[in-house]
Amino acid sequence: MQSLQKEIIKTFFQTLEDIKSKKDFEIFFSDFLTSQELETFSKRLAVAYWLKKGRDCENIKNNLKVSTKTVTEVKKIMDTPGIKLALKKMEAEEWANIWSERVKKLASRH
Repeated sequence: MQSLQKEIIKTFFQTLEDIKSKKDFEIFFSDFLTSQELETFSKRLAVAYWLKKGRDCENIKNNLKVSTKTVTEVKKIMDTPGIKLALKKMEAEEWANIWSERVKKLASRH
């Protein structure tokens, strides 16, 4: 990769690192990506999440309205560090939400 391209990518990643809040991420990506690009990226992450949860290809295709090719492409990258990291973050958020609800229920009883 040429040095200019490397610098552009480095700057892009640095910009993402500097965005701190969820709201700012939403603003940036909603403006930066087309609605189709945002949907594509989001669905790919959802496919990975559902594959990890054990859903089959037909279930994923029907619910997310994606192609067999998309599911197959995501299956191929399931063991990559980036996907593993994203799924770990999603599972941590899911776990936190479950426990938050449990704590709220316990607190409302008292």
